[in-house]
Amino acid sequence: MPRIAGVNIPDSKRVEIGLSYVYGLGVSNSQELLKKLKIEGNPKFSELTDAQIDLVRNHIEKDMTVEGDLRQMVQQNIRRLKDIASYRGHRHARNLPVHGQRTKTNARTKRGKKVTVGSGRKKSAEKT
Repeated sequence: MPRIAGVNIPDSKRVEIGLSYVYGLGVSNSQELLKKLKIEGNPKFSELTDAQIDLVRNHIEKDMTVEGDLRQMVQQNIRRLKDIASYRGHRHARNLPVHGQRTKTNARTKRGKKVTVGSGRKKSAEKT
């Protein structure tokens, strides 16, 4: 089981898909990487030699921003938006959608579970 950028990748996965386990690498980046390193035929990790795995690992660690560094960079960008009090920063701070999506309906993932709010008036005691 190869370990790339601190992530264990199963041997049974094809290289394109297995590399997408690493934060910051998707399938298209993986395909581009395989072309650059001249690995043909989309093999599984179990079919790669140790030298090829080391080549992939070294290229990712040296030339790409992935995992912890990328997460830190994204958090710094969000913090900067909040500090300069931009609209997007306010949306991040209030935990609302940032890219202009509607919030009257939908946006449940970002806003959380639906909570029904009453009229604000207390019910009077029932007379019997």
